Parts: sequence; structure tokens; C-alpha cells
Amino acid sequence: MMNGMNMGKMMKQVKQLQKQMGAEQEQINNSEFVGKAPEEMVVVTFSGDRKMKDMKIKPEAIDPEDPDMVSDLVISAVNDALSQIEKTTQDSLGKYTKGIPGM
Repeated sequence: MMNGMNMGKMMKQVKQLQKQMGAEQEQINNSEFVGKAPEEMVVVTFSGDRKMKDMKIKPEAIDPEDPDMVSDLVISAVNDALSQIEKTTQDSLGKYTKGIPGM
């Protein structure tokens, strides 16, 4: 059984951790992630909170005969950016959630 003093100390540490996690999440949210389709036919820019800020499509990616190609390239670029955000978030915040049950 924990005595009151240890509990208070633990709560303080938890608050400290939450503050650090919040700061790192904020930093990620303010970062830019650039996703690219093959040959950079489509390049998208996302903020760390997964909002698209920009998209560039090369003219040669737009084939009137094959509209699906543009979709595929956009999906590829978006998925690239999102997986970078995921990895960065994991790398940055993963150290806090290690050893915390239920995280």
C-alpha cells in the first residue's frame, strides 16, 4: 500500500510527464511532413496534426485518358506523409507510453 507522500510524488511526476508529452505533441503538430508519390508526381504537405496544407501535382501526372492515375498518386503521397507523422509521433511519444499500462 502506498502512503500519501509517495502518491503525491507520483502525481507530480505524472503531471510533469503530461506537460512534456503535450509540448512534444505541440512540436509535432507544428512540424511539416512532406509526402511524395513515385517520381514526385504528387507532393503533399501536412502539418503534424494531419491537416493537409499543400498539394502539388505535376502536369504530366494528369492523363485525361487515365484519371485513376492521379487518384493513385494522390493516395500514395498522402499515405507517405501520414506514415511519416505516425512514425514521428511514435518515436517522440512512445518513450512516455512504455511501461504505462493501457497506453
